[in-house]
Amino acid sequence: MTTLHGRLDLLELQPIYNLFRTVPVVSISDAQRKPLPQAGWVRTVYHGMPETLVTPSDAKPSYLAFLGRIAPEKAVDRAIRIASLCGLPLKIAAKVDKVDREYFQEQIRPLLNSHNVEYIGEINDQEKTAFLGGAIGLLVPVNWPEPFGLVMIEAMAAGTPVIGFNQGSVPEIVENGLTGFVVEDEAAAVKAVPHLVGLSRARIRQRFEERFTARRMARDYLEIYDGLMTSEAPQLKVAALRGQKATA
Repeated sequence: MTTLHGRLDLLELQPIYNLFRTVPVVSISDAQRKPLPQAGWVRTVYHGMPETLVTPSDAKPSYLAFLGRIAPEKAVDRAIRIASLCGLPLKIAAKVDKVDREYFQEQIRPLLNSHNVEYIGEINDQEKTAFLGGAIGLLVPVNWPEPFGLVMIEAMAAGTPVIGFNQGSVPEIVENGLTGFVVEDEAAAVKAVPHLVGLSRARIRQRFEERFTARRMARDYLEIYDGLMTSEAPQLKVAALRGQKATA
């Protein structure tokens, strides 16, 4: 059994999963499956994290937050515009990978000069409790079908609500009106921001504990392994390399 973690809308994956349809695979969100409906899906298992890695804090929420990578698909520029339109500070804790440095320098760095934007850079796990705990909400304005956004459950672990764009796994992770809001565009995000303070941070933390802990994830996998061991073994095929004869 294999868990698929990345994006699956790549053309080179189609012939592989056309051939090996009976090989059991696990998705990290239902949305991740859409490009490969023919794969041998056995279950979706959402990611989990240790319950004590990020915890609620006593900080008074005073800013919007962006956490993750600065890359085109993460759309931090959207977060900057949303915060500006709301008249709220935005703190950005994000790394810049080598492949995205040109994008950062040309497209994002000029936007960081705004008086309401503070670019912190990359932070470690120990710093996330304070960073997320002090946020009114986490902005996740992704513009790609992200299979699973770990930053969303990190925010929930802190009791911090999430505003996420309706892409990929976002509507599966964010419970609209409970742990945050799922929105279609920047205008809808701006309208949702004032409603963040009405959400119960204790209830958000509770939903994290119910849905996204490492213990729950491990239990799900144990159930899958048990089911596979008691079911009939899959019939595998042997694929030949070009120019070679396949043997059974």
